[in-house]
Amino acid sequence: MLQIFYESQDFFLLKELEKMGPKRGVISQSVKDVIQSLVDDDLVAKDKIGISIYFWSLPSCAGNQLRSIRQKLESDLQGCNKKLAELIDQCDALKKGREETEERTEALAQLKEIEKKHKELKDEMVQFADNDPATLEAMRTAIEVAHQSANRWTDNIFTLRQWCSNNFPQAKEQLEHLYTEVGITEDFDYIELSSFPLSSSHDPDTSKQLLVEDEA
Repeated sequence: MLQIFYESQDFFLLKELEKMGPKRGVISQSVKDVIQSLVDDDLVAKDKIGISIYFWSLPSCAGNQLRSIRQKLESDLQGCNKKLAELIDQCDALKKGREETEERTEALAQLKEIEKKHKELKDEMVQFADNDPATLEAMRTAIEVAHQSANRWTDNIFTLRQWCSNNFPQAKEQLEHLYTEVGITEDFDYIELSSFPLSSSHDPDTSKQLLVEDEA
C-alpha cells in the first residue's frame, strides 16, 4: 500500500484506497486496517479537511522516519554494549579471590559443616523450648485463667440448679434426669488446680513444685 503513495505522491480518501488495494494484493475489507497500522507506525499521515479524511505519504517522510528509527536502535545498541561491558568488569572483579584453590575448597567445606552444626543446634533448642522459663510461666498463667473460668461456670451452674429447685419443686425428678443427661452428676464439683499437671513432657518434680506453689 505504501507504493501507492510513493508512486503517486498524492492525497487519497479511504474509499479510493479501498478500490486500489486489490490491485496491490490487499482485499478491500482489509485496506482500512492496513492503512491504520501504517498511520500508527508514522509511515502514513492523515488529516481531516472539511468533512473528509485524507491520507498521504511521501518517500522523503518515510526516509526520515526510518532514519529516526535507525538512530534510536543504534543508540539502544550502544547503551546495551556499555551495560554489557560494565557487567563483564563486575564479573571479573567478583571472580578475584574466588579462584578454585585448595584453601578455598577447605574453607567452603568448613562453612558447610558449621551451617550443619548450626541447624542441629537450632533443632535441639526447639526440643528444649517447653522447658523455657518464659514458656512455663505462660503455661501457668493460662492454666490459672482456665481454672478460674471453669469454676466460675461451675458456680453459675450451681446457682441455676438452686433457682430451678426453688421455682419448680414439682419437677425435681425431671430436672435431675436433665442434669444427668448433660453430664451434671452427683460428683460434679469445683475443679482443683492440682488435678492438672502442666505438661507430660516436663520434669515431674518441676511440675509438682509449681503446682504446690499454685495451691499455696
